[in-house]
Formats: sequence, C-alpha cells, structure tokens
Amino acid sequence: MVYIMRFYTDGACRRNGQPGATGAAAAVLMKRGGGTSSWFKKLPANPRPTNQRAEITAIIIALQQALVLFRTLQTDPRLDITIYSDSRYAVNCMNEWVYKWCSNGWINSAGFEVANRDLIEEASNLDDQLKEEGSVQYKWIPREDNQIADELCNQVLDDLEC
Repeated sequence: MVYIMRFYTDGACRRNGQPGATGAAAAVLMKRGGGTSSWFKKLPANPRPTNQRAEITAIIIALQQALVLFRTLQTDPRLDITIYSDSRYAVNCMNEWVYKWCSNGWINSAGFEVANRDLIEEASNLDDQLKEEGSVQYKWIPREDNQIADELCNQVLDDLEC
C-alpha cells in the first residue's frame, strides 16, 4: 500500500534581511477529497529572517507534518511524498546542493560556509527519516501555481504587522 502526500510550501519575508524583517513559512497538504490541512510558522528574529530562510523553513514544516501523519497511521504503508515550492533555491538545496555541501564540509563553491546551514541540515535529517519509509521529491512550480501557500504566508505576515 502507498500513502501519497502532496504539500505546497512557501516562505516570505518583509524587509528581507534588513533590521526589523519579519518572515513566515507555510505548508499546505492537499487532501484526496479536495480539502486541505495547513500549518504555518513565524520566523524568529534571530538569525535575521530572509526569504531563503523562510522557504527552507516551509519545507521543514512539510517534512515534520509528513512524519507526524505517518506515525499516526495504523498500517505501515510506503510513503510517496512530493513537496512543491516556488523557490528554486529551496528545491535545489534539497535535490542537489545538500549532498555536495555535506561532502565538502559545508563549504560552498566560493569557499565560504553555506548560508542557512542550520535549516538545511534540519531539513536533510527529516528527509532522511522519511526516505526510510518511501520516496520524497521536491519540485519547483511557478509562483502562480502556489497561491494557496502564498496566501497563507501573506496572511501570517499581515497578522504580524497589526
């Protein structure tokens, strides 16, 4: 038996990387019957929020929720998880770069420590756990195809500014 999960993720940051920046991340699970479940998180003030940190945090939320859902199942199905993101950076981190960075001691091609290493390592560890139970794929989608997660992120940011 296969248990299919499809998540749409998005991260956003207002005043990206600047003093007073606020960031949020969201993950939306599309249910078979057409409904959704959603989760979101406000990014902490330190380290300073950026769009890239928000996008990776959104993937972490999806991975965490996939693990929670898997652990509540009464059966032991094979997982088939797809995480959609409109961030090429986040998708490339999970599909390609994380493997190179691990083998290079977390040094990027310019010779510096990888930015957002803390979050990328966390996402990679969750990814490893889920891949023991099946497959996890990360797919880039255009922003216009990610409106449900984008709207949730913006709603969280709007609420933070009130």
